[in-house]
Amino acid sequence: MSQAMTQYNALFESVRSRRRRPENPKGLDLFAAHAAMKVRNRRVTLSWLRRQAEQTDALAKEMRATSDAALDELVERCRERFVRGAPGLEWERRSLAVVREVARRVTGEEAYVVQLMGALALYHNRIIEMVTGEGKTLTGSIVAPMLAWRHKHVHIFTVNDYLASRDAESRRAIYRRCMCDVGAVVQEMDESSRYGVYAKPIVYGTPKQITADYLRDQIRLGQLNSAWAGRRLIARSAGGATPHAASGPMVPGLHAALVDEADAVLIDEGVVPLIIARARQEDEMSRIYGDAARLAERLDADADFKIEAANRRAELTRRGRHRLGAMFAELEEPIWRAARRAEELVRQALVARHCYLRGHQYEIVDGRVVIVDEYTGRFLPDRSWEHGLHQAVEAKEGLDVTADRETLARISFQRFFRMYPVLCGMTGTAADAALEMERVYQRPVTVIPTNRPVIRERWGVRVFSGQQAKWDAIVDSIEKIHGQGRPILVGTRSIEASVFLAGRLSGRGLAHRVLNASFDKDEAEIVSSAGRHGMITVATNMAGRGTDIKLDREAREAGGLHVLLTEMHTAKRIDRQFIGRAGRQGDPGSSQVFAALDDELVMHYAAGAASAIRAAAGGGEEGVELGGLGRRQGAMVLRLAQRRAEAKARRNRAEVLKQDDWIEKHLPGS
Repeated sequence: MSQAMTQYNALFESVRSRRRRPENPKGLDLFAAHAAMKVRNRRVTLSWLRRQAEQTDALAKEMRATSDAALDELVERCRERFVRGAPGLEWERRSLAVVREVARRVTGEEAYVVQLMGALALYHNRIIEMVTGEGKTLTGSIVAPMLAWRHKHVHIFTVNDYLASRDAESRRAIYRRCMCDVGAVVQEMDESSRYGVYAKPIVYGTPKQITADYLRDQIRLGQLNSAWAGRRLIARSAGGATPHAASGPMVPGLHAALVDEADAVLIDEGVVPLIIARARQEDEMSRIYGDAARLAERLDADADFKIEAANRRAELTRRGRHRLGAMFAELEEPIWRAARRAEELVRQALVARHCYLRGHQYEIVDGRVVIVDEYTGRFLPDRSWEHGLHQAVEAKEGLDVTADRETLARISFQRFFRMYPVLCGMTGTAADAALEMERVYQRPVTVIPTNRPVIRERWGVRVFSGQQAKWDAIVDSIEKIHGQGRPILVGTRSIEASVFLAGRLSGRGLAHRVLNASFDKDEAEIVSSAGRHGMITVATNMAGRGTDIKLDREAREAGGLHVLLTEMHTAKRIDRQFIGRAGRQGDPGSSQVFAALDDELVMHYAAGAASAIRAAAGGGEEGVELGGLGRRQGAMVLRLAQRRAEAKARRNRAEVLKQDDWIEKHLPGS
């Protein structure tokens, strides 16, 4: 009995510790984390959310009959309830009804019952899945004032600066009438302006911007000599002094976070650490990276080295090491006399040469290597790869090699978001990552039903044994559907593929528009017009997240938007996100996936099985379309490759999380 009580007390203390220090989830083992989460969320079921939303909706008639002056008075009363503490269910419903009415009067948009369900789930710390086109922007904007009232500050994370500015501006009238000011933190903003924005109750921004500002605060505050000095500094800034870098932190605490496109931010970006670094004054390694690139170019594949494309790793063979030994003797720098370090530099150059390809992982813009996000297809101009990889890619391309950078502060997005006591999010594809959301962030996932039934048709996957047969069939399919007057959104995995397909379409005389990282400034306009009848849009998987594709009358009558994927992505969620652009709010639409057994995904994760099927299918290098048993086998190989890619990504994120936990345990001040 005493042993059982000891275990119970230990569990209780761990749960209490978790509530006291939400930024330290490793204090709970997996069982305790799930137990605590279930206790906190037992009440918030889908049926409970629907009952609460319907009761909120029943207040609509009363709210509509309220004068503007009386509505403003209601807003003030609701805010006072939240500021004092937990308002209780009745006031949660009434406050949501009040904010909903404010949004209706200000914007003309009235939230559906399912959007009220989503808002309540967000308020209760959940990650919600709402199908693309179901109104996540409105859902977030009616819960944001309630979060700001209750927690003083709320950060709303979006996937790019454009969406942050757009949503902050479009929702400003709602928030101000709810007694909350709003601002957006964007790349070009100077430091003094950022202080002013962060002081507002509601702040929009990208994870990169807000996390980087938080890290800069830690660097500044880390220069203080004592905890007493830190408290004095923060107290002075809280006393109304003019915000300045010397008067306190820029980000006034992490209170509540609402993450838009939560799967992209919390899962896909979770493995990427954000680093604040500065260039060293002298770059003695510039010539070394150039020499390593030239040595790598002289080596023979298979005989001298082998590439593990899936792991982005190069291994030297015995012959390769022997040849390199002779090459090192030709070079003057002392670093080439240290065999282990010299071989490491050449392996890095081989990885840069064979695993990082222009048009896929990066592009060259204004003479600089700019990383392309493999999940969103966007440029990441302020990021660079670590451990000399960026310099190795620059040397491969013959560009000026930038100086190595000295790390000043580092944090992963997983660790950063776990520091928020209140964390919620919304996306169109959260269910596929539900277990990981629960394990890493202790946030359950709720799938919100659609307002209208989804009538989008899912056409069968077409599988080909080679690239040429696949691309020929893709262009034929586009031409046929275009002839029906339907708009078409074509998804590609890389900038290179989008440019290649654009050339093929031009050759057929098919007018089209291209959306990739090279045309990101026109993203919103391109995506918003993609629903016009007869429009052909070729896009990387950036695909205008956050911007609705609305059909015109002719497009709807012709059958709606058709989404065509030219290959499968490394995660099923990304395929679903792209396909979800069609069939919004009960619109007609369809989707189809084209894939080849020599696609990059398959060659990295299921090359052996794919080769056997290709050999049996024949067709030479051009390839043929598989049918019958071959098609079923090909589809199984495609899904196997995707599952292996997903598993590898999960392992990478788990490794980053493990490193975060170690850092937090052994270096608590970091």
